[in-house]
Amino acid sequence: MSRRTSPVIPGFGLTLGYTLVYLSLLVLIPLGALFLKTTELSWAQFIAIVSAPRVLAALKLSFGTAFAAAVLNGIIGTLLAWVLVRYRFPGRKIIEAMIDLPFALPTAVAGIALTALYAPNGPIGQFATDLGFKIAYTPLGITLALTFVTLPFVVRTIQPVLADIPREVEEAAACLGARPLQVVRHVLLPALLPAWLTGFALAFARGVGEYGSVIFIAGNMPMKTEILPLLIMVKLDQYDYAGATAIGVLMLVVSFVLLLFINLLQRRIAHS
Repeated sequence: MSRRTSPVIPGFGLTLGYTLVYLSLLVLIPLGALFLKTTELSWAQFIAIVSAPRVLAALKLSFGTAFAAAVLNGIIGTLLAWVLVRYRFPGRKIIEAMIDLPFALPTAVAGIALTALYAPNGPIGQFATDLGFKIAYTPLGITLALTFVTLPFVVRTIQPVLADIPREVEEAAACLGARPLQVVRHVLLPALLPAWLTGFALAFARGVGEYGSVIFIAGNMPMKTEILPLLIMVKLDQYDYAGATAIGVLMLVVSFVLLLFINLLQRRIAHS
């Protein structure tokens, strides 16, 4: 008969109770109210709202740009984490602080700054216009804004995992004749992939719901650069609360399915 060991600090029942209460107040009850509000619509009305061309275009734009920004940050964030962990150089602390800047900077301020920089009359936007393409008021501008906002999620997720990988493992692989790409593929990637997927999921989830940094640089043109959070705000301004909650439920369901798939993939890789 196995004996269950007691923790050093007792109180499982009390702490579990507090956990369930906080989760209910902060997550379950608000989400339940969202679904409850949607019941004011018939199934046909719900389908008509979420299948409207304007909603589907905003859905494709929001999730597409969030996915692109998460992938881009997965590459850039991994490189930044590698540099910060493996090298010591002047200005390293400044770069560390700059990575955390999107956490502290109001998203509206970030949106205004990015718009001023990438707008057609901005320093970089004017140069891009001369080359024949636009950055601001296009999906590219939205992707750049989301990349700026979600970068810390990837870097801070990968950084501690990378720091726990001893350099001796890489050196041993190199001494055994492994090339640099083989070291990355067979030594580093298996250890980093679960953390990379976690950072990717966090960046993707943040990007889907981002509002403040996007509305300035997006241009908010229906069917072109209008994101789903803005469309929800439009519905609320029109006092169409049922329509806004229907779009919110659509975002919630799609986000949950995608995040569930990513978590299952992460678990499968961790146990393989």
